Amino acid sequence: MIEKLVEQIESRFAELSEQMADPGVIADRDRYAEVGRAYRSLEHAHDLAREWRTASSDADGAREMLAEDGDDAELRELLQASEKRLAELEDEIRLAMVEPDPHDEKDVIVEIRPGTGGEEAGLFASDLYRMLSRYAERRGFKTEPLSVGDGHFTFAVKGQGVHSVFKYEGGTHRVQRVPETESQGRIHTSTATVAVLPEAEEVDVEIDPNDLQIDVYRSSGPGGQSVNTTDSAVRITHKPTGLVVSMQDEKSQLQNREKAMRVLRARLLEREIAQRQAEEAAARSAQVGTGERSEKIRTYNFPQDRVTDHRVRLTKGDLPRILDGELDDFTAALEAEEKRLKLESAEQVAG
Repeated sequence: MIEKLVEQIESRFAELSEQMADPGVIADRDRYAEVGRAYRSLEHAHDLAREWRTASSDADGAREMLAEDGDDAELRELLQASEKRLAELEDEIRLAMVEPDPHDEKDVIVEIRPGTGGEEAGLFASDLYRMLSRYAERRGFKTEPLSVGDGHFTFAVKGQGVHSVFKYEGGTHRVQRVPETESQGRIHTSTATVAVLPEAEEVDVEIDPNDLQIDVYRSSGPGGQSVNTTDSAVRITHKPTGLVVSMQDEKSQLQNREKAMRVLRARLLEREIAQRQAEEAAARSAQVGTGERSEKIRTYNFPQDRVTDHRVRLTKGDLPRILDGELDDFTAALEAEEKRLKLESAEQVAG
C-alpha cells in the first residue's frame, strides 16, 4: 500500500520536473506558474518518499545480512531503527498527501464578544483579548486592533501561518470564578465567544457595491457622548446577507470604512467556508471541533486553577500562565488531533 503511494509520488514528481524544464511550459506564464505550484506542493512528500526508499533499503540489507551471518547486535540495532523510521514515514507521507487547509497561511481577524453572564462576561472577554494578543506576540505575529471597547474586541493578527494556529481558538470559552462584586463567595459561570476569520483579499470575495448600504454617523463614547464633531463613524450593511459591520475607532471616515470592509469581507468568506463544509461530509469529519460559537471548546476554572479543552480532553494547571498567552500545549494537542483525523479520513477514502 505505502510502496504504491511512494511510486505514485515519484512518478508525478518526475513528470512535474520534466514540465518545469519544458520550453513550451516555460513560455506559457500561467501554465508555468500552475506547474510550479504543483511541484512545490509535492516537494515535501517527495523528500519523505526518498527517505522512505533509503530506510527501506537499509532494513532489507540488514535482514539479508542477519540471515546470512547470524545475529549481530549492530545489525539488529540498524534494523530496529530502520523499521521504526519506516513506520513513522508511512504516516508522514500519507499526511503530506492530504489536501492542506487552503486558508492556513492567511492572516486572521479575531472577534471576541461577551456571552452569558452580564458584566462578568465582558470582563472575561477582556481577559481573552489579552490572552490571545499575548499568544500572538509570543508566536512572533503582529496584532492590529480594529475595534476595542465595552467588552467587544475586533483585531487582526498577521504573520506566516497565523490561521493554522489561531483557528483552534474559535468557539465558546467558559469561565468559572467568583466575581469581585460577589459578596457571598459564590462561583459564577460566564461565557465569551471567539470568531476566528481568515482575512479575505478582494480576490477571495467579490462584493457588488450596489449590495452595500453605507451609513455614517458621529462616534460616541461611554454614556453616548459624542467624541467627534464630524460624521466619521461608519456602518456598512450587506443587503443580500443582512451582515452589519460598524466601525468608529478612527477619526477618519475613510479609515473606518476600510476597516469595516476588511471585517465584512472576512465574515463573508467565513460564511462561504461554512457553507462549503456543511456540504462536504469528509471536510466536516476532518475538523477538530466546528469552531461554531455555540460549541463550548474550553473551560477556565479559577477555583481549581485549571483549564480544560473539551475537544481533546486536555487539562492544564497554572491558569494565570495560560491567560498570559501560554497556549502552546493546547495548540499542539489540537494540531495532533487534526492530523489524526485527516489521516483517518484519507485512509477511509483510499479504502
